[in-house]
Amino acid sequence: MVKTPPRLNLDEPGPDPIAAAPDPVSAWNIANALTVFRLLLVPVFLIALFWGSGHETGWRVIAWAVFAVASFTDRIDGEIARKRNLVTEFGKLADPIADKALVGAALIGLSLLHDLPWWVTIVILVREVGVTLLRFWVIRHGVLAASRGGKLKTLLQSVAIGLFVLPEWGWLRDIAWVVMIAAILVAVATGLDYVGRAVKLRRAALAARVPA
Repeated sequence: MVKTPPRLNLDEPGPDPIAAAPDPVSAWNIANALTVFRLLLVPVFLIALFWGSGHETGWRVIAWAVFAVASFTDRIDGEIARKRNLVTEFGKLADPIADKALVGAALIGLSLLHDLPWWVTIVILVREVGVTLLRFWVIRHGVLAASRGGKLKTLLQSVAIGLFVLPEWGWLRDIAWVVMIAAILVAVATGLDYVGRAVKLRRAALAARVPA
């Protein structure tokens, strides 16, 4: 006995593959807005830092406040993007640019005002640029994610720069130097760690391509 296949009810709408597909994440979101806001704060910070003689107490406090707000957005924009699924290609590109612009502007500005030796600025910026180039070097093979040491470096670096931006109040500058030296040591150590991880990642990716 041949079974009759069940009739299809053409009146019942089936699943719409277009409607079921997830909507792409728009670049116009709160996480990217915070990143752009941080970029816009960089020139505001520099104006406050160099206003007048560059060492006026009131303007240095204002510069510190601007730097603190910008640094705070750096801590929360990535968390918001990950928690709310708002990660975009624009954010991946703009976020590190905003970070490097803020840190670079602060370090160079402080060195121009003779508040921070140039060797400190050079060491930190060489490390930052070097790690960024490493990420581009291995981007075809994988992502060189931030390590815990790298996050500690960012925290120490932000605190140290903020303390140097504040007016020179005796013991406060001593604390700034302690934190800055710690930031430099962690920056160098994590920079070397990133080099090792990048080399291993590239070698592993190339070895996987070689037929057995």
